[in-house]
Amino acid sequence: MNIELSHPYLLVGGTGRTGRRITAQLTAQGRRVRVTSRNGRPPFDWHDETTWEDQQRGVRRVFVAFHPDVAAPGAADLLGRFAQRADTLGVRRIVLLSGRGEEAAQDAEAQVADNIRECTVLRSAFFMEDFTEHFLLDAVRSGLVAMPAGSVPEPFVDLEDLAGVATRALTGDDLVGQTLELTGPELLTFADVAAVLSGVIGSPIAYHPCSVAEFAAGAEAEGMAPAEAQVLASVFAQVLDGRNAHLTDDLPTILGRPPRRFADFARAAAASGAWSPADAQEQGTRG
Repeated sequence: MNIELSHPYLLVGGTGRTGRRITAQLTAQGRRVRVTSRNGRPPFDWHDETTWEDQQRGVRRVFVAFHPDVAAPGAADLLGRFAQRADTLGVRRIVLLSGRGEEAAQDAEAQVADNIRECTVLRSAFFMEDFTEHFLLDAVRSGLVAMPAGSVPEPFVDLEDLAGVATRALTGDDLVGQTLELTGPELLTFADVAAVLSGVIGSPIAYHPCSVAEFAAGAEAEGMAPAEAQVLASVFAQVLDGRNAHLTDDLPTILGRPPRRFADFARAAAASGAWSPADAQEQGTRG
């Protein structure tokens, strides 16, 4: 029997935007998946360590997307303890979703790497799906995207592409020990994105460069939890200063094909009714 196939893969944050795509790809390969949820049976709660062991037991490879962000206060300590306990229960590998240019996230990455035998870190650019499934969905529907980004370009990445890399890191051995930076194939400012969206939706979408404080206040006014809004605002204050305004070839090298372009993503999303008011989607979190 293939020992690797005899154990389920654990996806922590597996009901989120990234996790459910990895679940689909693993399942398509005939692999068993265990997905955590606060409301699952058994439940999983980052802030209740008694819920961790039931999920970690009997698995060998784990994908982790931490809510709300690996750069959040306290995330590094929690992830370190999670990895240490996982290791004692026989988990060999953790694939950790992280962010590009997030200095605080590097502490969390180190805590995981120091406490598990095999670790792969996926540092991702902003998701294209932020405009369809997360905090920018309602902004697009309203016709006004406000972000503290100025004219800084970002190499937006498609989550299907990212999930492909995560699946490869979970199932293969060639990415063990690596820290990967995953980007799309082009640099686009938020004004560029607004122009693309205007064209595919057929109505004007404007971009408003705002301050970090204005973003946080606006996110809270739209219903985002204050703690999450503050975490996102603090991350944006760091990473939208131009430090990530360059492309990498990690994603196309691993997948053996070019990453998806934003215009192609936007056309498909518009055709699916992603921005139709009658087709409102529940907003999730990064990961």
